[in-house]
Amino acid sequence: MKTITRLFFFGVLLISTTLFAQSGPVRDIRGRLTEKSSFEPTKIGVEEVRYVGINYITAADSLIMRECGAILRKDLDFSPYFEIVLVDSFFMKHMELQEMTLLGWKWLGSAYVVRLEAEFPGDNVRLRYRLFAADSEKEIHKEKFETNKIYYRALAHEMADDIVKFLTGDQGIFRCKIAYIKHVRGNKELFISDYDGFDERQLTNNKAINISPTFSPDGEYIFFTSYVDGFPKIYMLTTSDNSMNLIAGYPGINAAPAVSPDGKQIACVLSKDGNSEIYTLDRKGKIIKRLTYSWAIESSPTWSPDGKEIAFTSDRTGSPQIYVMDAEGLNVRRLTFEGKYNDSPCWSPRGDRISYISRDRIFKIYSVDINGRDLRVLAEIGDNENPHFSPDGNHIIFSSTRWGQSDLYMMDLFGRKQQRITTDGGYSNPVWSPLRK
Repeated sequence: MKTITRLFFFGVLLISTTLFAQSGPVRDIRGRLTEKSSFEPTKIGVEEVRYVGINYITAADSLIMRECGAILRKDLDFSPYFEIVLVDSFFMKHMELQEMTLLGWKWLGSAYVVRLEAEFPGDNVRLRYRLFAADSEKEIHKEKFETNKIYYRALAHEMADDIVKFLTGDQGIFRCKIAYIKHVRGNKELFISDYDGFDERQLTNNKAINISPTFSPDGEYIFFTSYVDGFPKIYMLTTSDNSMNLIAGYPGINAAPAVSPDGKQIACVLSKDGNSEIYTLDRKGKIIKRLTYSWAIESSPTWSPDGKEIAFTSDRTGSPQIYVMDAEGLNVRRLTFEGKYNDSPCWSPRGDRISYISRDRIFKIYSVDINGRDLRVLAEIGDNENPHFSPDGNHIIFSSTRWGQSDLYMMDLFGRKQQRITTDGGYSNPVWSPLRK
């Protein structure tokens, strides 16, 4: 069992009252990511990890120190709120600096500087960060974490979350997981990893087709569709021990589960009455209500963050389009009118937009506001599928064949900063886990 211990908390509120008066307000960088250039990320420098113990350390310990610094830089740079400032030898030589100083960071434009120190008590790594305001050169926050060495990546992610929380007031997303489907010897198995693709773990090994994973709101369970019994049924997997329980095995199709924000209902597709319709189930698979009644194919339900509405796909007008209805199945309205094939809606945690795929010659990722306005194309190179929002609503993970094989990519909610997460192909159906408190 992974254990990371936060050793000290230094009375942030009490200390910050004095320090903020000296260094200026820190939380002024809180803000929503916008498409306008008026939102500029705050520049921050992260120094290399320094060893402060007295005992001999191994080459593996040195590698852990380098990796922790690199992970922290990558995490903070992934956040829309920050931009990492790098130091090069030319700058050091030009400024006649033997080592980087707070004034040097300020010259480079950094608003904040993170200094890192490491110790290795026994089999553990103990990492401390000290956060400085470059302008005032005052220390404004510090924290210390400790875990077994094998979990150093989780420690660095938790440290990044702590820095984001202190500086912005927002919960960091770096300890979130992603679940996805991966081809394994002709089958499709369920996997989970850190948000950056590291520490991958296989969850199913049933040598079947498994698709459409979705997390429960507490992150402890993953609901998905599996053909392990020959027909599509909905299962619930407990992530702590990989145990599987059948949730829905009604005659016909049981597919596309989506757990409500309160965790009490599962919207899904059943064809038990002869046609593909949207239903809600309780957590044990008992039908609560049939929501759609149409001759058409209804699929891909996704909940609004307040749990009051559900978006879904229907071809009731002759081609697949995105529709929205309330959680009781009433007040159905069509959301998309551009394009002849729109599918896979995902409702943003912010509640204001829905992303989906649209097929022209290729599959592209679009987003639209919940009133059907402000249509935007986000990804249009290669075939792009399965968009899913991060829990803070700032990023979208998706699969793409832009380099020939299907891999996982991420971008911000405006389609910028698209980056590849996996490289060996065979990936699809990615979803973010909820925030980890």
